[in-house]
Amino acid sequence: MLAGKRILLIVGGGIAAFKSLDLIRRLRERGATVVPVLTNAAEEFVTPLSTSALAGQKVYRDLFDLTDEAEMGHIELSRAADLVVVAPATADLMGKMAAGLANDLASTLLMATDKRVLIAPAMNVRMWEHPATQRNLATLQGDGILVVGPDVGDMACGEHGPGRMSEPLAIVDAVEAALADGPLKGKHVLVTSGPTHEPIDPVRYIANRSSGAQGTAIARSLAALGADVTFVTGPADVAPPAGVKVVKIQTAREMKEAVDAALPADAAVFAAAVADWRVANASGSKMKKDGSGKAPALEFAENPDILAAVSQMKKGRPKLVVGFAAETDDVEANATAKRARKGCDWIVANDVSPETGIMGGSENAVTIISDEGAESWPRLTKDQVAAKIAAKIAEALS
Repeated sequence: MLAGKRILLIVGGGIAAFKSLDLIRRLRERGATVVPVLTNAAEEFVTPLSTSALAGQKVYRDLFDLTDEAEMGHIELSRAADLVVVAPATADLMGKMAAGLANDLASTLLMATDKRVLIAPAMNVRMWEHPATQRNLATLQGDGILVVGPDVGDMACGEHGPGRMSEPLAIVDAVEAALADGPLKGKHVLVTSGPTHEPIDPVRYIANRSSGAQGTAIARSLAALGADVTFVTGPADVAPPAGVKVVKIQTAREMKEAVDAALPADAAVFAAAVADWRVANASGSKMKKDGSGKAPALEFAENPDILAAVSQMKKGRPKLVVGFAAETDDVEANATAKRARKGCDWIVANDVSPETGIMGGSENAVTIISDEGAESWPRLTKDQVAAKIAAKIAEALS
């Protein structure tokens, strides 16, 4: 898939830089040309000689190298690539990118490029969780920067948690998704996924058993067909797909805000299992037993109906709006009624009765309800269902 593609690889400083050497090898195995750029800090972990030998290309290091400026200036270098990849993306590099700083070759290339940028963050868990890093991450994602990882695991410093750079093959998958040239190339598709958590108090919440697996698979399949995917996800059991813009939320109201911010879109797929109700009188402190044996009285308020709101937009409505109906009885009839009530184009209906094992499982059996009637598919893996839905969306948008 990467044959003929040119990747500008910026290697940041950190112990994860050693993985960049394997990443170069993996990208070249798939036919890509890799042009490496080393920061000063990266040279403390990998050498220009080893990087150049694996890439088969000259390594770029210094913004003020007059020879390089004469032969290939930093503007041309940043724009000759099909994709710019930063791996590892350190806290320092992410901060420079978010602030728009350009005081070395790497940061200047990132400011000067007109191509998509994919970062693979890597840092200590405390650095990753620091509010400044999370603010920078949100800024970068808002700017359209693609993110893969980080993973959770043991670190060289001896700590454990999120902050490990994704493995080279996972980064390659993200690169392929970012460069996918399929029938959805140039199309923006919004996908919601996972459950929402509606707080009762700071330690308890209302939720459902959705794993987020089907929505995640759909986003991944759409990206594989070349779509620019915005993926709004609740606290799912599965990791977000690579090569998409990820927006993480907790509540239905947060999801509504994220969806509004992501529009306009060519298509919207609402696969999330959004809670219909929230606790209106949620407590700011943990509710405790008072010895009376009486349960606390919870008051409920209706959550925003995201699917109906987007389906019934007067201006800027996506060309295709797809909803989901998880039913336990009268699946087709209930899904048909839901489609009419919400105003969406399709409803993907499935039977989530406990005996089916679909809710939280690896397989699904769906029926697509549309103007053309009901189209039932056999039981398939969720990845297979996602691929069929993505292909159907591509056909509808063509």
